[in-house]
Amino acid sequence: MTQTEAFRHQMPPPLGLRPLNLPEPFETTLANGLQVVIVEDRRLPLVSFRLAFRAGDANDPASLPGTSEMMSHLLTEGTETRTSRQLAEEVERIGATLNVGSGSDFTTVAGSALSIYSEEILELMADVTQRSSFPESELELARENTKQMLIQQRAQPTFLASERMSKVIFGEHPYARISPTPESLDAMTREEMLRFRQATMVPNNAVMIIIGDVDRDLTLARVAELFGNWASRELPDLKVPPPPNSEARVAYLVDRPGSAQSNIVIANRGITRTSADFFPMLLMHTVLGANASSRLFMNLREEKGYTYGAYSNLDARRLLGTFRVSAEVRTAVTGVSLHEFFFELDRIRDEVVSDEELANAKSYLAGVFPIRIETQDGLIDQLVSIKMFDLPDDYLHIYRDRINAVTVEEIQRVAQSHVMPDRAAIVVVGDAAEIREQIQPYTKVIELYDCEGNRKVVGSRQ
Repeated sequence: MTQTEAFRHQMPPPLGLRPLNLPEPFETTLANGLQVVIVEDRRLPLVSFRLAFRAGDANDPASLPGTSEMMSHLLTEGTETRTSRQLAEEVERIGATLNVGSGSDFTTVAGSALSIYSEEILELMADVTQRSSFPESELELARENTKQMLIQQRAQPTFLASERMSKVIFGEHPYARISPTPESLDAMTREEMLRFRQATMVPNNAVMIIIGDVDRDLTLARVAELFGNWASRELPDLKVPPPPNSEARVAYLVDRPGSAQSNIVIANRGITRTSADFFPMLLMHTVLGANASSRLFMNLREEKGYTYGAYSNLDARRLLGTFRVSAEVRTAVTGVSLHEFFFELDRIRDEVVSDEELANAKSYLAGVFPIRIETQDGLIDQLVSIKMFDLPDDYLHIYRDRINAVTVEEIQRVAQSHVMPDRAAIVVVGDAAEIREQIQPYTKVIELYDCEGNRKVVGSRQ
């Protein structure tokens, strides 16, 4: 081998970090409490808007799960002056987008358009957020469509696993409710939608973020014109019960007769988004199971061939969080897959990760971060998260520094604090007759449920 050819067998070193060079945001607050953030970006003749409210599915009335989701769907289905069709036609005429989404912690009204139509799309956003009328015909159509969706969900093992795990981890906490019920859908009325919108979609609980080819002063004047007279309201306290504590490992088996696969989820309660342990946990999660080069994937797929993919999930929300690992495996290898999961969960706690693993994880996270914020939508989503989770204003600038400051000792510390295999909940969706005995070596208690969420058997391992 010549000296010239040797370089082909060596991985090139990663490039040094480049400055983000983000445009400086302008921030102000209207008299009614609405926060406004404007980022001028004239590279393309586009503008993106996000009106984000610090209220989401967790704010649903306990007796009406799914209220926030239903309200979000109906916001663009009619206002005091426009029908659902008129709204859709106006959005289509200017080649814009207008949609609403709700998650557990916040709700967003999103609009985008060519900058020459920025005033038009902003006016439509003001109309649907302040004057949505929830027509009875649209409510009934959405109610029936959602009922059909619930039937389809119950045929999906991933939904069944998420439903059971949410109830186990969160108990009576609002995060446990991941979908409406037929009963709650029947109880949702137009008056309830109006009441919920007026209680949660208020300017003093919101932030308007605007990025794109705009003039700051003209845009701020337009926002004040459209949203400045929107009355603020006193915000009710969100009182939630504490989640249950787990002192032992318990398995929850959802019986799906004839299933050729087992959907496995192993989880315990985790951290909130503002936890001081977030960045060490993010690095730990990246090493353990965030992508196709992580330990879980390499073990259960590449080495054992049990699954198409095995991953971990760091779900850090405003009030609570979870840490979980999951995979869909062949029925016959359910037990040995659990063995490998617990092997990796113990290993991440007991052994310090290698310098190479840490370097690769840091390189990956620091490398993909600029890609995520190079588009208007990517940047605006990050700014929404900063505001909704009360993260530091300079979060985007310090992100890579915080990633690179994490040590192997910190990773082991947070793994030992927040990964608890001995007290984890095991949820398996599959054919109980085929997999129950495979699960028994990993827990003293197995609770059995049907696909409707009803408890079938309570008992200890014999």
